[in-house]
Amino acid sequence: MQLMGQVDAAAARAAGMDAGKLQALAEQLQATYVAPGKLPHMQLLISRDEQPLLSVHSGMARATGEPLGEDALYRIASMTKPVTSVAFMMLVEQGLVALDDPVAKVLPEFAGLATGADGRGRMQRPMLMIDLLRHTSGLTYGLQRQTAIDARYRELGLDDFQQKRDPDEFIATLATLPLEFSPGERWNYSVSTDVLGVVVERLSGIDLERFFRERIFDPLGMGDSFFELPEDRVGRMTDVWQLGADGLSLYERGSRSGWRRPLRLRSGGGGLVSCMADYHRFTRMLLRGGELDGVRLLKAETVAAMHANHLPGGGDLSSLSSSMFSEADYAGVGFGLGFAIDLRTREYYWGGVFSTFFFIDPVERLIAIFMTQHFPSSTYPVRGELRRAIRDAIVDWRGNRD
Repeated sequence: MQLMGQVDAAAARAAGMDAGKLQALAEQLQATYVAPGKLPHMQLLISRDEQPLLSVHSGMARATGEPLGEDALYRIASMTKPVTSVAFMMLVEQGLVALDDPVAKVLPEFAGLATGADGRGRMQRPMLMIDLLRHTSGLTYGLQRQTAIDARYRELGLDDFQQKRDPDEFIATLATLPLEFSPGERWNYSVSTDVLGVVVERLSGIDLERFFRERIFDPLGMGDSFFELPEDRVGRMTDVWQLGADGLSLYERGSRSGWRRPLRLRSGGGGLVSCMADYHRFTRMLLRGGELDGVRLLKAETVAAMHANHLPGGGDLSSLSSSMFSEADYAGVGFGLGFAIDLRTREYYWGGVFSTFFFIDPVERLIAIFMTQHFPSSTYPVRGELRRAIRDAIVDWRGNRD
């Protein structure tokens, strides 16, 4: 299927971007990944100063051949994490919680957790709320496939986006397992943001779906973002493909998606369905320092703190990470309160396991969002290619081009 949409050449020139290079990027992604069937489809939006410069889509939304539409819905998986982090920071601003509060203050089940594979170690200090935001909690993901602890996560299904447990049961089950390490000692990509979602629920007294809807989605005009896929949106839900020995095969059909089922636990770490237009509004709010169209969710200084590096000692992931898998590279990458941070360019970003991705450059005032549905996200180097090509298309630099 051909590439639909193109660069807005006049807008690109006005924004100080090379329109030809942006168009070439879209065509290169189409020729390299979609046309040969490596990716089933893609949707890409690039904006500067909140003005869309490039908006394209291509490929088929479903195995039955329907072309991808501009309003397609995607399982954004770990791109849910920044939304949960914003929700938590709203409660910080309300004075209901602080970054240095012990997690056990809200989740008493987490008091006195053991550490280490043998469960004989003890925390050198309590797990703090900031540890959940920056993944220094000592929690893990079963998908890490490195230790006996993450093997237990797999056995218990603790990574699942759609838990069979309710929030209290989820926390109680996690509390039976030791931490990989004492909080603050290392960085490990984990269920920390799912735990943070439960913290938001307990502090606010409402479930995460309602909190997101009332406090974030409705105020920002994000009408197509949700944990449970409404019946009137099923026709817009994409299929997901996965890479196997014989190439691409279906992972889940949009028409039969598990996201249609009622939930017991809303995964703050990976449970949302969203669309390009909605996520662009969310990222615009962040770029603007917590406000959009007269609606303020966070103070500008709070958003600035979120995309500053909060890793212990100001280190990067290459020196602190014990993860086999995450949605970021490690060298020269810090971590803030919900995002990875490029310590050189100051871009902050994250992605999802189904290969969705976004980045925000607060200096160059750039946003890029890439949507597709391919598992796993580590298969192709699309994210790095996107970031490099977009920076290469900048004509009018507002910061240090190095």
